[in-house]
Amino acid sequence: MSGVGGVAGVEEGALGAAPQDRTLFVDHQVPSLAPGGYSIKVTQTVAVDPTAYTATRTFTVAGERFALPPELVEAVFPPDGSLGDHSHVLPHLLLGRSSLPWERTPEAARGEGAPLPWLALLLFAGDERPAPQVMTLSTAAGTADAYFPPPAGLPAGDDPKVTVIDVPRGLLADLLPTRAELPLLAHLRRGDGDVPDRAVVVGKRLPPAGTSSTVHLVSLEGRFAAGGEFDLGPGGADSPVRLVSLADWRFACLDEAETFGRLVARLTEAGSPLRLPDSGEPHADAFLRQGYVPVRHRLRGGGRSVAWYRGPFAIGPATSPDPDQGPARAADELLRYHPGVGMFDVSHAAAWEAGRLLALRSTGFASALYEWKRRRDQAGKRIVAAAHPLAVAVIDDTLPTGVTEWLTGLCRLEGVPFAHLVPDERLLPVETVRFFQLDQEWMRHLVDGAYSLGRVGSADAELDAAHPLPLDQSLVTGALIRSDVVSGYPGLLVDGYADAAGAVALPPVRVERLGPSVLLCLFRGDLGRLDLHQQPESLHFGVEPGPDGTTFGKRLRGLADSAPDAGELDPLPFGPRGTVPVRRLADAMAARLGADPAAFTAGALARQMLETGERVTFLRG
Repeated sequence: MSGVGGVAGVEEGALGAAPQDRTLFVDHQVPSLAPGGYSIKVTQTVAVDPTAYTATRTFTVAGERFALPPELVEAVFPPDGSLGDHSHVLPHLLLGRSSLPWERTPEAARGEGAPLPWLALLLFAGDERPAPQVMTLSTAAGTADAYFPPPAGLPAGDDPKVTVIDVPRGLLADLLPTRAELPLLAHLRRGDGDVPDRAVVVGKRLPPAGTSSTVHLVSLEGRFAAGGEFDLGPGGADSPVRLVSLADWRFACLDEAETFGRLVARLTEAGSPLRLPDSGEPHADAFLRQGYVPVRHRLRGGGRSVAWYRGPFAIGPATSPDPDQGPARAADELLRYHPGVGMFDVSHAAAWEAGRLLALRSTGFASALYEWKRRRDQAGKRIVAAAHPLAVAVIDDTLPTGVTEWLTGLCRLEGVPFAHLVPDERLLPVETVRFFQLDQEWMRHLVDGAYSLGRVGSADAELDAAHPLPLDQSLVTGALIRSDVVSGYPGLLVDGYADAAGAVALPPVRVERLGPSVLLCLFRGDLGRLDLHQQPESLHFGVEPGPDGTTFGKRLRGLADSAPDAGELDPLPFGPRGTVPVRRLADAMAARLGADPAAFTAGALARQMLETGERVTFLRG
């Protein structure tokens, strides 16, 4: 059980989600037992015996202190490595354990009133970025090159390794939250249904434009004086102060043209089908317009030539199935010669060979498929007379689950080399999106190549033809995206719809990055609309800087007045180095809303500071 602080709620329907969904912003969640050592003493007395029987047991509640497992940091915003205009956004971090920011205290002992978080986010711009160092805790506290008071309460002999950063005293004084600001910079985000609670830690400094920024999640445990401020130690403005860093990430803050929405919208500027431009030769252009590309072709006899090839992404009518083409025993059976141009079409032969090689590379699949074919053939050849006097063991010829799962993954193009999907880089230039439908005939030969293991003679081919694989061959459409958006926004979400209104959602078959900047999106059905948007973690916190860059404002929620500027705060001045005076901002919001400043806590502030992520829609023609 945990103690939960005050709650402020906002309807997600206003933020682009289903109206019945809600997100609650909770001030804090304190565990019932803080990390530390505990003992339990049990005493039992018996009426007939005056002796009291006692037993004592000790236990420890462990908790993260000097390091965080990477999986606890579920998301950061702005995204790690992202490029964009984040100059109005306060960085934040989501933690998978909802009570983590309040499991320890920044003071020597937990005081009265609302708990203070022991974690804070510090943003360093450009050359301010400190160099992380890894050392033992005793070394960190025992050297005189930076101020670092030794942590209290360490078990004897415990000397863990820690990551530390040394920050000049003057810079740290500008960046650190004050004691009054600390409780406002961490809250709990709670969703409806099965959505887990997650803790959010928010920074107080806006990223400067035109440079990179580095954010560190630092420990403040025991660094605040009781009822006072952070202990910066002795020395001048350049004297280093040492902090324990638990996590960090970097991003770049570029000009306004690099916002998420504008980057995605730019994908249509070079819009064209997934094909090469016309060459001026009518016979060649007929192939190019169908998405074919010329490729080198080495003939079985050792000769060299040029052939046509198209991968599984069709931009026009898919290849018509050949009713006479059964399971192939070699890739050469699938070569198609076009006498009008004097060239081979190697598309299906290459698909078949790719499937076979992928199956051979997966030794587990190859063994399981071969064993199943052996059992299948034995079951088909067994003849048991009706008068046979003994029971005969049943041969299990059911296709193994592992084989089905591997083939299903192959139908999603898992493991297929990128050169087989996009054989020419010019098909997918940088900053483009290309729509297509999956050529099911190409896919059929890909799967048949994998299924061909153990197919030697014509009898094996006939058996495979008599036992087709139970795989879904329905229509699949999708899009390929090559853009910095893919690398800059790792949590990019993609939704597909059959209609332009977005009323009929299509089930995703595969949405996966094929490379740092290439995203493959496959959907079951005919794709009519594609939406790109940031994940829910990109619900971020921001302000509106003024035209002169020295002040900022904010439009508030929940005001009944319908005047255009009814919800606008009066401009407030920035703190040093572009920091937001969070306590002053909260007091101004409370006054504008007619609320008690003492009751305007972290949940209420988060509700007002919230800004939604952008969504960009593509309509497929």
